[in-house]
Amino acid sequence: MIWPGYRRTVAEQDASTPTLEFLIPFYGDEGYLRDAVMSVITQTDSEWFLTIVEDGDQGSNVGKWLRSLEDSRVRHLRNKRTLGVAANFQRCLDVSSHDYVTFLGCDDRLRSTYVETVRRGLLTAPTVTMVHPGVQVIDEEGRPASPLADRLKARLAPRPARGNVLSGERLLASLMLGNWTYFPSIAWRREPLDRIGFRQDLDVALDLVALASLVLDGATMLLLPDVVFEYRRHLGSVSSQAATSAGRFIEERRVMGELAARARECGWHRASRAAHFRFTSRAHAVALLPDAIRSRSWYPARKFVRHAFGP
Repeated sequence: MIWPGYRRTVAEQDASTPTLEFLIPFYGDEGYLRDAVMSVITQTDSEWFLTIVEDGDQGSNVGKWLRSLEDSRVRHLRNKRTLGVAANFQRCLDVSSHDYVTFLGCDDRLRSTYVETVRRGLLTAPTVTMVHPGVQVIDEEGRPASPLADRLKARLAPRPARGNVLSGERLLASLMLGNWTYFPSIAWRREPLDRIGFRQDLDVALDLVALASLVLDGATMLLLPDVVFEYRRHLGSVSSQAATSAGRFIEERRVMGELAARARECGWHRASRAAHFRFTSRAHAVALLPDAIRSRSWYPARKFVRHAFGP
């Protein structure tokens, strides 16, 4: 079936340009998921497959709705039991089968030219490990948003020129200074990612560790200026944000220490220093401290102080 708005692209005419596989680890909101799925189906380039991995029974009608689409490129899998974030990401990777995969968030959206743009990029840089297109942040209602964290990401990110490929210590040092990437927007070459997998002892830093591990192993990243991905930023309450961030900082401190040591072993001293200092992570803790104090969230507040000003 050819969907409305579909047109044949240069990339599609080249048999050597890989098909993309979207992997959605699904938790929770069926409405957001439907938006994500439809953003895949309405792509201008039809060379894609989509796998939704439902983490246990989410109590929704997702399976029935997906079957009603009658699209052979779409499949729905359900884990027999709830695995959790890290294990379900690994499950998505394990069931994938195409050369490049994108872990599309179940609440994020593609713009209609995502596949076309990534595949065109791969025509110019066919051996890259990762493709990172331009991203627009949106809020819960789908409106453009620009929270402080994302404004900082934009300042830290390298300025993408068409065909700009990053690798080695330059790429790792920039990621250690501040992780400016949007994990769900990245198209990954499956084979090297499958080789390292997702660490199962991490909750929030598993994407950064995967990125850094690949870069340390010689990976390359193609940056594209085209904004073709919409990343949904949910703005939670001050108290819940403080509690979540406290645990996040503990994990980040441990991970950054590990990455600093690995970079030092490679002789990448600039990247090692950036990981050891963890500037943006400390700045994030400082920024959250006033709200934690105002809301009398004392436990997170103590963790923020330790993370921001400790070793």
